[in-house]
Amino acid sequence: MARVSLKGVVKRYGAATVIPRLDLDIEDREFVVLVGPSGCGKTTTLRMIAGLEPVSEGTIRIGDRDVTDLRPGLRNCSMVFQSYALYPHMTVRDNIGYGMRVRGESRARIESKIAEAARILGLEPYLDRRPKHLSGGQRQRVAIGRAIVRNPDVFLFDEPLSNLDAKLRIEMRTEIKNLHRRLESTVVYVTHDQVEAMTLADRVVVMNSGVIEQIADPITLYEKPANMFVAAFIGAPSMNFLAVRLTGDAVELADGTRLPVPQERAAALAGFNGRSVMLGLRPEHMAGGEKGPAVVTLVPRTIEPLGPHTLVIGELAGTRITAQVDARFPCRPDEPTRITFDMNQMHVFDRETGKTL
Repeated sequence: MARVSLKGVVKRYGAATVIPRLDLDIEDREFVVLVGPSGCGKTTTLRMIAGLEPVSEGTIRIGDRDVTDLRPGLRNCSMVFQSYALYPHMTVRDNIGYGMRVRGESRARIESKIAEAARILGLEPYLDRRPKHLSGGQRQRVAIGRAIVRNPDVFLFDEPLSNLDAKLRIEMRTEIKNLHRRLESTVVYVTHDQVEAMTLADRVVVMNSGVIEQIADPITLYEKPANMFVAAFIGAPSMNFLAVRLTGDAVELADGTRLPVPQERAAALAGFNGRSVMLGLRPEHMAGGEKGPAVVTLVPRTIEPLGPHTLVIGELAGTRITAQVDARFPCRPDEPTRITFDMNQMHVFDRETGKTL
């Protein structure tokens, strides 16, 4: 397998620059996920690595080779697409082995590689079926099998699970992660689903408008987001944000509610006293009832029971927030209820730059 390196990569379409300048190093055998909202440049970046999009500026290296100007077939990358891209008139066996036949490899090697891929992916009972007789998850495994037999330096996945239902997505996530472990491969994976990113990746690259906002392992992204964009994008439900003013050992909301700040955090933020900032707190760091010093009155507008817990969506100081409470916490729409904030888990952001303070 191989290291992937992008240095000063720029992508333009005419006068429009969609990737202003991108530097990214992916280590050998690492599983890296590019994540972000639609139009952030993640798929364009993947397609430039694959050679399906030309680079406007900069260089791309795979292993020791500069592949910037090489055509896709010479880069030794295997790409798995969102649409599966299977030949409908061919069997599973023929779909998996098609690329090898085109390259003129021997029949014995083709059959051996097909058998190995089918065993790894649990496709042995389906080798003589055509795609129309397969489920969505089985079709995606065929697409992955076609990638495996190439023995590539790098696997590239472009939102491969987006066409599957929720249950199949979970199953296929597990299969892809196990596959990576067995093959010890370098993987670059694109998704807009932050749950996929968090569960699959060794490192996550969070992109926004062609710019890398933060690169880190999943837990670091969750616990120490670099800015409000990352904080809002990582985590489900999304982080809550409230405009507050720092007043020494407390923060003051727009309605005058004061929430005490833990001593260590207050000391670290002492240089920002008197400033208006954004307070960030995740729904799971709130609880129903008066269980601590930082208690607010929330007016619920929507209540969403989810089994192990309930989401209470309401208004606080004129801002919509979501709290995750116990499944049987007693509350009703439009009836004020008391919610406790865990201020040890708070995040503070600059209101102008969005950066973490």
